[in-house]
Amino acid sequence: MPTLTRITHDPAVMGGKPCIRGLRVTVGMVVGMVAVGRSTEEILRLYPYLTAEDIREALAYAAWRVEELEVPLAAA
Repeated sequence: MPTLTRITHDPAVMGGKPCIRGLRVTVGMVVGMVAVGRSTEEILRLYPYLTAEDIREALAYAAWRVEELEVPLAAA
């Protein structure tokens, strides 16, 4: 696992989902916004308490998790 200092897991915050710095902002929410085309600038405008590094680390965490899990895919 890469060294990620901004991703936290706390059962008392968002049901234990990975969050950014203990805030009620989940990694999944950030990744989802990027996936639908939101720019870093837009995300920071919507969530001014986040930083560009928070967004980069959320993406790095998501990429690491995808590599670590096997997910069955439908045959083409």
